[in-house]
Amino acid sequence: MNAQRPLGYWLKLVDSLIDEQFAATLEEHGVTRRQWQVLNLLEHQPATEAQLNAGLSPFFASEDEPQSLSEHLAELVESGWVSAHNGQYSITDRGHISLLKLSELVEKIRTQFGEDLDGSEYDAVVVALEKIARNLGWQPEEEQPSP
Repeated sequence: MNAQRPLGYWLKLVDSLIDEQFAATLEEHGVTRRQWQVLNLLEHQPATEAQLNAGLSPFFASEDEPQSLSEHLAELVESGWVSAHNGQYSITDRGHISLLKLSELVEKIRTQFGEDLDGSEYDAVVVALEKIARNLGWQPEEEQPSP
């Protein structure tokens, strides 16, 4: 195929390859990518299920993971990584230690997929994608830390 592939092709391909990398790496440690994202958000502050759902809703598209945040939270509570009290979820000491270890793995993945890009190229891609999202009607809610 000589014609340049459209943006949508590359977005879907890169997204699926990133999901595969995260899934394979994190699964070895008994956690899904969504659960890692929940832990990451809770590391900043306790939150209700609704607050977590709002922060993570764009990510609940993967068919090979639970589609409900409740399922992810239940598994994290059962593992002792998250505690629940009066509708608020908090990361536990055990969850914090696990998150530190998992974050090292995630950083390796991020380094891998940006390996041939210099910092300005990576930043330009992120800025361009945000502009495209805004052009298509996306409006950021309250700025939250990236999961």
